[in-house]
Amino acid sequence: MSQDPLSKAPEPARIDPIRAGLLCRCPNCGEGRLFEGFLKVVERCEACGFDFSRLNTGDGAAIFIMQIAGGIVVFTALYLQIALNPPIWLMLLIALPASLILSLGLMRPGKGLMIALQMKGRER
Repeated sequence: MSQDPLSKAPEPARIDPIRAGLLCRCPNCGEGRLFEGFLKVVERCEACGFDFSRLNTGDGAAIFIMQIAGGIVVFTALYLQIALNPPIWLMLLIALPASLILSLGLMRPGKGLMIALQMKGRER
């Protein structure tokens, strides 16, 4: 007995929208770019054609990123101050660039995650 190959066609691979958002890929298909430029969201996915113009994350990601980056920098600075007691100029030399680098480094994945969560919420 042979089975008809068309009777059980494999379903398309379903990608995790949260992972795709963190990787700055389209949360719908996982293929297309999510951003053009640093934080400007593309209007449509180049791979699947999903329309991103109806989604609006606003500054939601920035609030969470500032809290996460600020927490990491503050706790690290407190630890360094207690453990090593470096001069204040050295603490500023470490903490200020670390805040900037962490904030900017987490901004795109954070905004991608917010878009993915917004899409996932609309599916329900």
